[in-house]
Parts: sequence; structure tokens; C-alpha cells
Amino acid sequence: MRTMHREPELSNHEWKTQARIRQALEMFGLTDAKPFHETGLYIDIQGLASGSSRSVALRGDIDALPIQEQRDDLSYQSVLPHRMHACGHDMHTSIAFGTALALHRMREEFSGRVRVFFQPAEEMEPVGGLTVLKEKLLDGFDAAVGLHVLPSIPSGVYGARPGAATKSADQFDVVFTGLMAHGAMPYEGVDAIAIAAAFINEVQKVVSREFPSEDGAVVTIGTIRGGEARNIICPSVLLTGTIRTASLVRRADIVRRVREVAQGIAATHRGEAAFTSHLGDPPVINDAGMVDLFRDLVVETVGKTKFVEPPPLSGSDDFGYYSSCVPSIYFWFGSQEPGNETGLHTPTFGASDDLLVPTTELSIRYCRLLLSQ
Repeated sequence: MRTMHREPELSNHEWKTQARIRQALEMFGLTDAKPFHETGLYIDIQGLASGSSRSVALRGDIDALPIQEQRDDLSYQSVLPHRMHACGHDMHTSIAFGTALALHRMREEFSGRVRVFFQPAEEMEPVGGLTVLKEKLLDGFDAAVGLHVLPSIPSGVYGARPGAATKSADQFDVVFTGLMAHGAMPYEGVDAIAIAAAFINEVQKVVSREFPSEDGAVVTIGTIRGGEARNIICPSVLLTGTIRTASLVRRADIVRRVREVAQGIAATHRGEAAFTSHLGDPPVINDAGMVDLFRDLVVETVGKTKFVEPPPLSGSDDFGYYSSCVPSIYFWFGSQEPGNETGLHTPTFGASDDLLVPTTELSIRYCRLLLSQ
């Protein structure tokens, strides 16, 4: 983990990380790793015992973020400028790697197959999870397991919840077009800035008045660009934003309604709206039975007080593509402790590597449980 943390690589550029993982796998006799999404790898561990023919996948993501690390207390802090493992992917990869090695050594003790993904590009498009879906790398599998460090729960505590664990992350662009005129004579033009302002206010009612609160829907305007001079009625404004929801059923509906509001507001103000959208990560949906099995395992091996059911995350994860293919679980392991209190995607994020061994052991036991179902 420390070597990976020291030399992080951004999404779709994880060439050195891929080579290191392959080399380390081969050192322990795992010589059949296959590439996917150019910079990723996956390896199959086939149990040699008679019995189950079930197949289980485990995902560990490998990419870093374009953030300048500010952790001078770490001997292994990033040596590369503006690159940092600020989301714990180095830990996820280490846990996935340890699980692969352990299962390889134990292969005479279990039946079935475990496929371990070292997945690139979770943070930035084109995302690796979509490649898993498109290349049908989960065809024939019975279950998939994802994991993620979570600074909001204490170190040593594990969490999972049935149903939505994250939200979708869809993007949209809308160009409002009006008519240029002199700033002193706005009645001779159509003000695209006024249209954009009306849209920004009105679109929030889509969330507050049209969709159930349990969906956790969010519409965010991230950028706005328009105008050429202070005394000219602006003829065109571009807005970009994101639409998020925990609902698979109503995901398309909220995108459609944002489009309709944009077009309606533009028409009301005598302008036009050109709306385009792009589907991003789907929400991660946890299988209730798999969560129950994980809860029982945590209670049995770590203790009743070490399991929690956090609310759904407001962010997204391309593990949603895995859960759209097969029954899945996305569980969290806590990292909050003195010195490691800050959140993900921040320059001071950190988590103790003391979490690696117990979480790896839990992952091994859980994968074997899933194979035996």
C-alpha cells in the first residue's frame, strides 16, 4: 500500500500501478492476470475442492485524485505533485490483493471461483466499472463485493445497508439562447442571463415538489458562462450541472423533468434551450440478503457493536455497474481516529494501515461464505 500511496496515478493512466500489481501477483504464483480497460487487471482464483460451482467477484479500485497531499506526518506521502490517494483506493487495492493471495493459498479448501478486479478509473470517465459491464466480465457470476473506507465511522467498525448505498451521478449541459441588444434597451432583446437565473431558481422545485424525499434527489448547477460586456444584453448562456438520485426507478424521470423545466422557462422568456444529458454512474444497490450475511459475519467475528448501518452516501461509485449486473454488496470500513478525521477527497485525508489486515481477513471469510451459499 505504501508504495502505491507514494506514487499515485490518475484515472486511465495507471500503467505503473498495473505493472506492479501484475509483478506482485506473479511473485506469489498468480500468473494468469488478464488486462481490461487498458490499465486494469483481473485474476481468477479457482477453488479445487468438490462442491459449489458459484462465482463471486471482488473489486478493488486503483486510481488516485488530482489533489496535492498535505500530510507531512506520513513517511510515505505522495512524491508526485498534485496527485494523491485521497479516497483510499490504495487501501482497497491492498485488501483485494491480500484476499487474492490468501484464497490462492486456500484453493484446496473451497470450491467455486473468485474473480478479483484491480479496477482503474473509478474517479474519472471513461470509468472502469462501465467496461466491466460492457465486456460482460460478470457474466455467469452469482455475486459481487465492493468495499470502501469511510471516515465518518470509527476505525474498526464496519457498515452496510440494504438498498441504495450511493446515488447516481448524471451530467447535463443546457444552453439558453436569447437575442443580443443594447444594455440600455433590454426590451429589444431576449436576456439569456435572465432565463438562466429563472431556471436556476425553478429547477430546485423539481426536487422539493415532485420526487419523494427518500430518493435523496439533488440537482446542482456547477458552472455558468455567459455575457460579453456589462452594457450588452447577453444572447447565450451555458450552464452545466449534475443530477443525483438513489432511485433506479425515477432516475430517468428527474433528468426528463430538468429538461422540461429548461425548455419551459426558455419559452416563457421568448428564448430557446438546448439540453443535453449524459448518464454517469448508476446508484449502488445492495442486496438485502448479502447485507444480512455480512452483518452476521461482523457480529460473529468482531462484535455486535462493530456493525453499523450508515445512511446512503450522497456521492457515487462506478461499482453501481457491478450491482446492475449481479446481486452485490458495497460495505464500508471505518477509519476515523485521532489524526485521521478529515473526509475523502481532501488533501489531509488519511487512514491507518492497521485497518488492512482485519479488513482483508473479513473479506476472505465473506467471499468464502458467499461461495458456500
